[in-house]
Amino acid sequence: MSQLNQTRAPIYEALERFRKKRVVPFDVPGHKRGRGNPELVELLGEKCVGLDVNSMKPLDNLCHPVSVIREAEELTAEAFGAEHAFLMIGGTTSAVQSMIMSVCKAGDKIILPRNVHKSAINAMILCGVVPVYVNPEVDVKLGISLGMELSQVEKAIVENPDAVAVLVNNPTYYGICSDLRSIVKLAHAHGLKVLADEAHGTHLYFGKNLPVSGMAAGVDMAAISMHKSGGSLTQSSILLCNNGMNADYVRQIINLTQTTSASYLLLASLDISRRNLALRGEESFERVMEMAEYARGEINNIGGFYAYGKDLVNGGSIYDFDVTKLSIYTLGNGLAGIEVYDLLRDEYDIQIEFGDICNILAYISIGDRQQDIERLVGALADIERLYKKDSTGMLAGEYISPIVQVSPQKAFYSEKEMLPIEQTEGKICGEFVMCYPPGIPILAPGELITKEVIEYIIYAKQKGCSMQGTEDPNVAKLNVIKGMIS
Repeated sequence: MSQLNQTRAPIYEALERFRKKRVVPFDVPGHKRGRGNPELVELLGEKCVGLDVNSMKPLDNLCHPVSVIREAEELTAEAFGAEHAFLMIGGTTSAVQSMIMSVCKAGDKIILPRNVHKSAINAMILCGVVPVYVNPEVDVKLGISLGMELSQVEKAIVENPDAVAVLVNNPTYYGICSDLRSIVKLAHAHGLKVLADEAHGTHLYFGKNLPVSGMAAGVDMAAISMHKSGGSLTQSSILLCNNGMNADYVRQIINLTQTTSASYLLLASLDISRRNLALRGEESFERVMEMAEYARGEINNIGGFYAYGKDLVNGGSIYDFDVTKLSIYTLGNGLAGIEVYDLLRDEYDIQIEFGDICNILAYISIGDRQQDIERLVGALADIERLYKKDSTGMLAGEYISPIVQVSPQKAFYSEKEMLPIEQTEGKICGEFVMCYPPGIPILAPGELITKEVIEYIIYAKQKGCSMQGTEDPNVAKLNVIKGMIS
């Protein structure tokens, strides 16, 4: 295969050509290059609104690309070391769901960790796939779930010979990586496809001395959040395929749920960001790694906070660690992660990615500056000095292993009743309950509601976690399957 010209950005170039022609629009969108909505122009700028256009021959069509979008996808595939790439404008949620629906059909089993993003479980609801969870080890102190142990994956494959795929987080939100190469080798030996949720792993394809990327490890498909560490606009992502996948069929699966009115602002941002990473990614992520490691050292010198990193690696449940993830344990200061999250925002004007019961995550990427790192470190030192308290009685556990009683699809579509959360022990959940971010369900449809889960949800609410997933907007009541108890 001849090397493509990574300095090209075909979609962006086509938009620039189109803009210079001053075409009179008698198509959608109805704002007509912003003339019909001056407030939108004031907010976003004339050039931005002028590029919010509809699919047409000179600009190709995302549902069936034949020219500039296809060229952009070919450049993306080469840049990421994949056989095929699809530009996704429904976020990595749509990429994860398309992955699962491309290799699984109703009744099929998929082996995966339970600490998956809700999009993976949503895919099971949509297409009737049955989960086989490999419950990962938990770091009891940090309160986070770890990676998939190879022996546990093998056990799941042997006990479920009808399983068709394995899904792996690479890395987790907190930076934990499984032994992806070995999992791929094992799964392929048993005829299973391997899917990688790399929502937090765009940089693995371009940075040196980072954990292995999905394509390099030989996975069959990978979902990439280009908008997270890759620099594109929010909601824009990439779906990658390796050899052995029928890309034309995958396109059909994507088109089942993808809009027919794709945003050229999102598409152009993917195109430009891919070019940026292909040309400058290695140096950019080297700087990101240096900033994150510097911050880690400075934060650990404060005293009560613990910014964990490669010191956790054990060759098994933590096979590797993504050092760009600045994950910080907060309970050493008697503060829940969500409390530190709120303090940083409300008192120091610092917005971090998330806070949970035990940890916070500060997302370091290509747009960060050294002075921003210094400000974060200074604020954390201040918080320890001013707000530290006794941690007695604080909940430490973050991950609770689920007890699956019914498939997600069957549970979601069953007849349900809504009960106060305190009265749901022993019943089967009919909806999601999660803190967002990170969007990993505490409860998913079809899982047993235990006393431990109820206590955790109430505690998370009290501490100020942003709860969602329930029909009840106050998360005071839960939908449970009517007439069904464990």
